[in-house]
Amino acid sequence: MALIEVRDLYKIYQMGTTEVRALNGVSVSIEPNEYVSIMGPSGSGKSTLMNLIGCLDTPTKGDFFLDGINVAEMHEDELANVRNRKIGFVFQTFNLLPKSSSLRNVELPLIYNGSIRASQRQAMAIEALERVGLGDRMDHKPNELSGGQRQRVAVARALVNNPAIILADEPTGNLDSKTGEEIMVLFDDLRKQGNTIILVTHEEHIALHADRIVRLLDGKIAEDTRTR
Repeated sequence: MALIEVRDLYKIYQMGTTEVRALNGVSVSIEPNEYVSIMGPSGSGKSTLMNLIGCLDTPTKGDFFLDGINVAEMHEDELANVRNRKIGFVFQTFNLLPKSSSLRNVELPLIYNGSIRASQRQAMAIEALERVGLGDRMDHKPNELSGGQRQRVAVARALVNNPAIILADEPTGNLDSKTGEEIMVLFDDLRKQGNTIILVTHEEHIALHADRIVRLLDGKIAEDTRTR
């Protein structure tokens, strides 16, 4: 069974008298442990699709099944639970709390997970930071870290709940090419450990790290090809 199943998905925005179709009938299926890049020019719908898969937005019409469950039938508390436990988010701008240490930033998603005791949170956050090679930077705040280290903290935060899916929106966009490649090696390793990774990027060499590239154009899938 597919982990993610999108069927004839539309997202339509009304801008005054103009109708903008951000997604215009997208259907795509992603299996567990797949590594997929989503590409397309600005305005093609790739970030909209990412937001829908991440349960951050709802489609105008169409169906989205996550692990066989129709997301449209979930209550808000169920959606919040899915966002917190099943999906890890990595953003281009890192989205770290500037006055908090790396450790506190990584602990943050665990605070919203009622099944995890306070005594467990620190141990889980330390483990996540060690997985991304930052075991010696746990007490550092974001302004004491390089761009690559800040993105590693963001990746650790995405991993800390052991999510099935990692959604990464332009994760190398604010990094130089060498540091970007280091982050992509980290994603390659995470895939080998069993994560499903969906990566939005406009850079071809970054997309080629994935097993499959889905290209969007004008809210539709223009191409869906395997890289290996």
